[in-house]
Amino acid sequence: MEESTPSRRQFLKHAGATSSLATAALTSMTQLQGQPVTSDERQSCLDYRRSFICGTSDLNSVRFWIESRTTITDTDTGEHAVFYQCASCKSENTFGESDLFLDDNYDFLPIFGDGHWLIMRRHARMDTERYRQVVESPNAWGAPKLLLHEGQDIEVLDNWDRIREVTGQGLPLVSQTELSNQDTSLKATIECPVKTMNISLEKQMYQVDTGPIAFPDLSRRSVPLIDCLQLAFVAFNQADFADFVIEQPTAVIENEEEVCSIYHYSNAISLPAVNRLLSYE
Repeated sequence: MEESTPSRRQFLKHAGATSSLATAALTSMTQLQGQPVTSDERQSCLDYRRSFICGTSDLNSVRFWIESRTTITDTDTGEHAVFYQCASCKSENTFGESDLFLDDNYDFLPIFGDGHWLIMRRHARMDTERYRQVVESPNAWGAPKLLLHEGQDIEVLDNWDRIREVTGQGLPLVSQTELSNQDTSLKATIECPVKTMNISLEKQMYQVDTGPIAFPDLSRRSVPLIDCLQLAFVAFNQADFADFVIEQPTAVIENEEEVCSIYHYSNAISLPAVNRLLSYE
C-alpha cells in the first residue's frame, strides 16, 4: 500500500489535551446508579466468536478477526458510519519460504469502515510518520467482505445477580459504551467483547477492563471520518461513566529523566457515558 501522511496530529499527544477533551467532547447523562442501562429498544450485538473481515484478492484473501465495532452517528441528519477494528498481528514475510517474521518487527492492526482502512503500525522505536495510515478501499487485499454474525437470544444484564451469574457461567459478555458531543452533534457507540471482567462478591461490584477498541474523538468532524479513531482500552464499573487509556506518544522516565518516547496506552481520562452489558448463548 502506498504511504500517506496522517491528516491530523495525535489529539492526545500531551497529557494536557485530556482535560480539554473531557470537557468539550461529551454531554452528561442520567442512568440507574451502579447498574448497566436498559432500553425499550431491541438490543443487538455482534457474535464476536464468528465475525470477520475477509480480503478478496488472489494475492492474499486475508481473514481478520473483528475485535470491536464503533458506530458514529450525526444526530442532526441521522447518518451513521460503522467501523470494525480488527485484531493485531505482526509484520511478516507473507507466504515466504522461510524467515516469516520481519527483522524490524512491528504490531499491525487495521480498522475498516466508511470506504477506508486505517492501518496502525507500532514499531519498537516511535515513528510518528508510519504509526497511522489512512487508505481508500479496495486496496491490496481487494474489496473487503464482511462476515458478520449477530448474537442470538440477547439478554441485557441489568442487575448485579445476573452479571455475576453470567460471568461465572462462562457465557459471552459484550459491552456497549455510548459517548456524545453537543458541539459537533456526534454520538458514538463502542461495542466490544469483554475480555476481562472483575467480580467482587464482597462489594457486589463488577468492573469491565477490555481492549483494544476504536475510540472516537467526537470533538471534531474529521475528514475522512475514520481519522478520528484511536486505539484505547476501556474500563467501567458504573452505568454513567467510562475510563479510557489511549495509545499515544508516552515518555519513558528513568531516574526522573526522559530516556525515550514510545507508543503506549497512557494518560487516563474519565468521560460521561451510557454503559450496557449484554450476553447471548
